[in-house]
Amino acid sequence: MSRLEVITKTKAQSVVDDLYKDLERRIVAAPPGLCPVDMTASFLKLFHTQTCGKCVPCRIGLGLLVEMLEDVLDGKATLETLDLIERTARVIYNSSDCAIGYEAGLMVLKGLEGFRDDFIEHIKEGHCSFHLEQPVPCVTLCPAGVDIPGYISLVAEGRYADAVRLIRKDNPFVTACALVCEHPCETKCRRNIVDDSINIRGLKRYAADHCGLVPPPACSEPTGKQVAIIGGGPSGLSAAYYLQQMGHQCTVFEQRSQLGGMLYYGIPNYRLPKDRLMEDISNILATGVEVRLNTSIGDGDGQLSFKMLRENYDAVYVSIGAHTDKKLGIPGEDAKGVVSAVQMLRDIGEGNNPDFTGKNVIVVGGGNVAMDATRSAIRLGAKNVSVLYRRRKADMTALEEEIEAAIAEGAEILELHAPKEIETDKDGNVIAMVADPKIIGLISGGRPMPADSDHEPIHIPCDIIIIAIGQDIVSESFARAGLPVRRGRILASDDSSIPHVDGVFSGGDCVSGPATVIRAIAAGKVAAANIDNYLGYNHIIESEVKVPDPRIENKSPCGRVTMMQRNTTERKQDFELVEKGMSEKEATQEARRCLRCDHFGYGVFKGGRVEEW
Repeated sequence: MSRLEVITKTKAQSVVDDLYKDLERRIVAAPPGLCPVDMTASFLKLFHTQTCGKCVPCRIGLGLLVEMLEDVLDGKATLETLDLIERTARVIYNSSDCAIGYEAGLMVLKGLEGFRDDFIEHIKEGHCSFHLEQPVPCVTLCPAGVDIPGYISLVAEGRYADAVRLIRKDNPFVTACALVCEHPCETKCRRNIVDDSINIRGLKRYAADHCGLVPPPACSEPTGKQVAIIGGGPSGLSAAYYLQQMGHQCTVFEQRSQLGGMLYYGIPNYRLPKDRLMEDISNILATGVEVRLNTSIGDGDGQLSFKMLRENYDAVYVSIGAHTDKKLGIPGEDAKGVVSAVQMLRDIGEGNNPDFTGKNVIVVGGGNVAMDATRSAIRLGAKNVSVLYRRRKADMTALEEEIEAAIAEGAEILELHAPKEIETDKDGNVIAMVADPKIIGLISGGRPMPADSDHEPIHIPCDIIIIAIGQDIVSESFARAGLPVRRGRILASDDSSIPHVDGVFSGGDCVSGPATVIRAIAAGKVAAANIDNYLGYNHIIESEVKVPDPRIENKSPCGRVTMMQRNTTERKQDFELVEKGMSEKEATQEARRCLRCDHFGYGVFKGGRVEEW
């Protein structure tokens, strides 16, 4: 008899491992709108199968929790049952030997805290308080509600102009979003169950690149109503586009010399070329939107007063964005050579490129703006570019592809280093960043917090320091004009109206704080619909594009088509567009991977798609 044997995975265990992978893909693709109580019970059953049986709280307690949750779902429970569920879950959490038990108990406790009302609804009414229908996942997760399966099917048929028309029903910035959208629509794509999510943004890019000239739809008869829009960014221009289609005359007041907001002044040309952005803006202006550039609204010298706009226009939409930088609050921050990422990107957008030739540059921050500043600094001739971040690289809020692109172009990520002090020479010029090494600590708010280490601060020689730790909103003049403001943000309702301020609406970054382009566009769409109602109308925005019938030969697993990029050595020398588009063969193949959830599955319960709003 042998003392030891080499452990070899059995066939059964191999199959189980594959089943776990299948389960993981299914969980990733879980559609929004599922009953949270039912999901909790299902997860708990899975956790119970993992128990080793050694400790009673896990072995017995999880089984009892499953039975009680099933009583809730079956309408057999009472409010006393709910109290018993909570007490049992807390005992399991506090007394289980290992994470299999106490994390399961914690999950139930989180559910009781997060959706207790749904438990009560099941007990009292016998059904879920959530909506009974489950819409198409990708459409639901797109803030603007774009008909994604519809335009994907049009791309598959080679009808690119119709695809653009369909997108514009909900989003006028087709080209811009095709290049820079963070594509939240892909996260719950049901194709994940089969292989991988559809490259939705890539297909939008292909349609935008090959659609030719697609004029906007005809506007409704003029209503005689006039709407002032403060801010010519994606939110303001989206609202103007739809209001103009509804027959209301819109005037956009933009304080800078160009429209587009952060799309123009905040996103470098290598990601969003200005001429491609102008494709969208020109289409918006073609509806008849009037524009007043270099016009600031406020109570200062040379500014138009907000009061005047309220008196002369039937409605006002405030979408001023978030265009100022946040400060580090450390010694030396006012030194020569310390620059704001927002200001730096704005200068580049205006054609005033700073010269970083031969400079050692440090970028402080971990978001998309920090990556834009990093990659721009490389293109401006910097000798070395380092990104200083107080957490781990894995905790950065920037898109993973942007982080990897910056590294590929030569940037160094200095993770777990917090800025402590900026050293200067006798003339006040930056000579070094003093950084405090950190260790990763407890998780708070979904991300681990940095904690103090036992290492001494390090000195990093540098010539330029770029601050990219967030953006602020300049809203003081609007607060003085009577709009409710808290911590710089304008307090607007979900329908974009401002409580107790008649005829004034607000949306975009100045309400939500700095967010994504598609969220700003969605805010503009919401505002347009509700301003239309406020003005006494109920105009309908629709598309007459007929979507092809679904194909059913798309069930075989197939790899996802990814977007290629220009050679690293070449692309980091200029500001030309980095990302290459798909070929026709790639676009057709990728589009035909779509499972058409608008016709199959839950989508059909809602009639397949929202054809108008």
